Amino acid sequence: MNQAQGKTVLITGASRGIGAAAARSFVKAGAKVVLAARSSAEIEALASEINDAGGAALAVTCDVTSYTDVEAAVNHACASFGGIDVLVNNAGIIDPIGRIEELAAEDYARVIDVNVKGVFHGLKAALPRMTAAGSGVIINISSGAATSALEGWSHYCSSKAAVLSLTRCADKELGDSPVRVVGLSPGTVATEMQVAIKASGINPVSALDPSVHIPADWVGEALVWLASPDADEYRGVDVSLREEDVRRRVGLTG
Repeated sequence: MNQAQGKTVLITGASRGIGAAAARSFVKAGAKVVLAARSSAEIEALASEINDAGGAALAVTCDVTSYTDVEAAVNHACASFGGIDVLVNNAGIIDPIGRIEELAAEDYARVIDVNVKGVFHGLKAALPRMTAAGSGVIINISSGAATSALEGWSHYCSSKAAVLSLTRCADKELGDSPVRVVGLSPGTVATEMQVAIKASGINPVSALDPSVHIPADWVGEALVWLASPDADEYRGVDVSLREEDVRRRVGLTG
C-alpha cells in the first residue's frame, strides 16, 4: 500500500482518464502528486479532492506542447515538494480520427506536438533533475499502436511509435544510470478516448464492445508498480498490461 511513500510524482494529462486515476493511485500509495494539464479547473478540483482527503496534491496549468510550460511544472514540483521522483508522460490525443487523405496537415501536427513533443519535453525537463539526485523513474504511456498499423490512426500510430523510440533512446543514453525510463502499454481503457474511437467506426478497435475495456484505475495501479523497485528490471521497453504475468505482479489478478 505504501510503494510510493514520500515520493513526488508529476503526471501530465492529469485532468481525467488515466491521468486522474494515476494521481489517485499514487496518493493511495503514499506519494505527493503534481497534476499538470491545460484544463485548470479540472486539475484544481482533483487537487482539492486529494488534499481534502488528507493527501498532498498540487495543480499546475501546463500545455505539454510548450517546453517552457513543462520545465516550469518540473521546477514547481521541485520547489514545492523538494524534488521529482517519478514523471508520468501521459498527455495524449487521438482526435480527429480519419484516413490520411482526410486529415488536415495541422491536425496531424497537433497530435505529434502533444503525443511526441510532449514526451520529449518531459524527458528533457526531468532527466537532469533525476540524474543530479541519483534516482528517478520516467514512465511514457505507450500503446499497441506503437507497433501496429491501423486505418484512420496514422497520426496516433506514428506518434506512439515515436514515443517507443524515445523510451529506447533515453534508456540507451542513460546506460547504467540509476534513473530509469520505461513505457506502459495499457491496452484499451474505458476513457473518453474510447468513446471517440467507438464513434469513428473506422477500424476493428471501434467495433470492440465497451465491456472489454479495462478500468482506468487498473492503469493507475500498474503505474505505481512500474515506478517501484519491484519493476526495476523493466528499462527501455514497453510493458504490456495485457500480459497476465504483468497483471499478476501489479496485483490485478490472483
